[in-house]
Amino acid sequence: MRKFSAVAALALGLSLALTGCGSDDSEGSSTTVSTTEHNKADVTFATQMIQHHAQALSMVDMTMGRDLDPKVAALAEDIRQAQAPEIETMSGWLQEWGEDIPETVRDHANAESDMEGMDSDTGTDLPGMMSDDDMAALEGASDAEFQDMWLEMMVRHHEGALQMAKTEEVDGQFKAAVDLSKKIQRAQTAEIGTLKNLLG
Repeated sequence: MRKFSAVAALALGLSLALTGCGSDDSEGSSTTVSTTEHNKADVTFATQMIQHHAQALSMVDMTMGRDLDPKVAALAEDIRQAQAPEIETMSGWLQEWGEDIPETVRDHANAESDMEGMDSDTGTDLPGMMSDDDMAALEGASDAEFQDMWLEMMVRHHEGALQMAKTEEVDGQFKAAVDLSKKIQRAQTAEIGTLKNLLG
């Protein structure tokens, strides 16, 4: 009887431990997630992903007026519809947290923007970001070259965003930011598949 009780107690303890490890809030994260508190990883994620998304939107802008496969044009518009609101959301978080909203490549494209108080780093060294030369080459590409170049660059860009989003999922504290990182991973993983299929 004593042996049975010991085994039962061990099984119960193991069950409770496993239950604790299976919490939805902590899944995939090494940090306790909060609906109100944020940490340095959240600030980094929002700051860098704003810059990353902004470059993706600049790449989408370059598709305007181009002779593209309708599926490519539709995907470009999907990217715009998803990422523009996410920039607004992340900018709102930074403002609430008393952090600077970063300067982006889109601010450079609009010289009349009020740049006062903004960071000078536009994030071109982030994972998957195109260099100034890459962006100039894309903008100057002929219609015959543009579509495949755009698709290849957007695959690289999305793969970089996945790295950043995975880091936030593990290290972030602010639940809304962690949730957004997971959403970005789902959406951009699917889009990478579409981009590669369109490349043929």
